[in-house]
Amino acid sequence: MVKHIILWTLNPELSEEEKAKVKAEIKAGLEGLVGKVPGLLEVTVHIDGRLDSSNADVMLDSTLESAEALKGYAPHPAHVAVRDTKVRPYTVERLCLDFEI
Repeated sequence: MVKHIILWTLNPELSEEEKAKVKAEIKAGLEGLVGKVPGLLEVTVHIDGRLDSSNADVMLDSTLESAEALKGYAPHPAHVAVRDTKVRPYTVERLCLDFEI
């Protein structure tokens, strides 16, 4: 199995209300991919409880069946739709860590 972890920083020009809405939409969109993307087993998007010591706004914690499943996840149309409409327009930085478990 593979863990796929992403940290995003939201655009600082967004208001707090806009950030809250964007976070909720990212969470709903990405967590809704389970069952749609082959090999995607679990998705949790962390949007609440952020401490002041943090330097990211949103965390994706996902588990996939294999490295091959991860390769298929990125270009999958359902993922691309969420990425291009809910994530990329509102984020300014992305960090990724993929590892086998």
